[in-house]
Amino acid sequence: MPIIEVHLRVGRTVEQKLKLHEKICNAAVEAIECRAEQVRVLITEHAGEDGFSIAGKVVPYPNPNTGEGVK
Repeated sequence: MPIIEVHLRVGRTVEQKLKLHEKICNAAVEAIECRAEQVRVLITEHAGEDGFSIAGKVVPYPNPNTGEGVK
Protein backbone atom coordinates (compact mmCIF):
# COMPACT_ATOMS: atom_id res chain seq x y z
CA MET A 1 0.00 0.00 0.00
CA PRO A 2 1.64 3.28 -1.08
CA ILE A 3 1.51 6.08 1.46
CA ILE A 4 2.39 9.42 -0.10
CA GLU A 5 3.12 12.53 1.97
CA VAL A 6 2.73 16.04 0.57
CA HIS A 7 3.79 19.21 2.38
CA LEU A 8 2.17 22.46 1.26
CA ARG A 9 2.20 26.06 2.33
CA VAL A 10 -1.17 27.10 3.77
CA GLY A 11 -3.31 28.89 1.21
CA ARG A 12 -4.50 26.35 -1.35
CA THR A 13 -8.24 25.95 -1.78
CA VAL A 14 -10.11 22.78 -0.87
CA GLU A 15 -10.73 22.25 -4.59
CA GLN A 16 -7.00 22.45 -5.36
CA LYS A 17 -6.17 19.92 -2.64
CA LEU A 18 -8.92 17.54 -3.78
CA LYS A 19 -7.57 17.73 -7.33
CA LEU A 20 -4.07 17.00 -6.01
CA HIS A 21 -5.33 13.95 -4.09
CA GLU A 22 -6.95 12.59 -7.25
CA LYS A 23 -3.97 13.21 -9.53
CA ILE A 24 -1.48 11.72 -7.08
CA CYS A 25 -3.65 8.63 -6.67
CA ASN A 26 -3.97 8.22 -10.44
CA ALA A 27 -0.21 8.63 -10.89
CA ALA A 28 0.52 5.96 -8.26
CA VAL A 29 -1.97 3.55 -9.85
CA GLU A 30 -0.34 4.03 -13.24
CA ALA A 31 3.29 4.00 -12.06
CA ILE A 32 3.27 1.02 -9.71
CA GLU A 33 0.16 -0.80 -10.93
CA CYS A 34 -1.66 -0.81 -7.62
CA ARG A 35 -5.37 -0.38 -6.99
CA ALA A 36 -6.69 3.09 -6.17
CA GLU A 37 -8.14 1.69 -2.95
CA GLN A 38 -4.60 0.96 -1.77
CA VAL A 39 -3.30 4.53 -2.20
CA ARG A 40 -3.08 6.80 0.83
CA VAL A 41 -2.24 10.50 0.43
CA LEU A 42 -1.45 12.68 3.45
CA ILE A 43 -1.36 16.44 3.01
CA THR A 44 0.30 18.52 5.72
CA GLU A 45 -0.03 22.29 5.51
CA HIS A 46 2.55 24.65 6.98
CA ALA A 47 2.10 28.25 8.06
CA GLY A 48 4.61 30.85 9.14
CA GLU A 49 7.69 32.23 7.53
CA ASP A 50 10.29 30.41 9.60
CA GLY A 51 9.59 26.81 8.65
CA PHE A 52 11.64 26.38 5.48
CA SER A 53 15.36 26.61 4.87
CA ILE A 54 17.89 25.97 2.15
CA ALA A 55 21.51 25.32 3.15
CA GLY A 56 20.65 26.23 6.73
CA LYS A 57 19.26 29.66 5.80
CA VAL A 58 15.57 30.32 6.43
CA VAL A 59 13.86 31.49 3.25
CA PRO A 60 10.39 32.99 2.95
CA TYR A 61 7.63 30.80 1.66
CA PRO A 62 6.30 31.99 -1.66
CA ASN A 63 2.66 32.98 -1.67
CA PRO A 64 0.91 30.02 -3.38
CA ASN A 65 -1.30 32.38 -5.39
CA THR A 66 1.22 35.02 -6.47
CA GLY A 67 4.61 33.32 -6.13
CA GLU A 68 5.90 36.29 -4.14
CA GLY A 69 7.86 35.77 -0.94
CA VAL A 70 6.25 36.32 2.44
CA LYS A 71 7.89 39.11 4.43
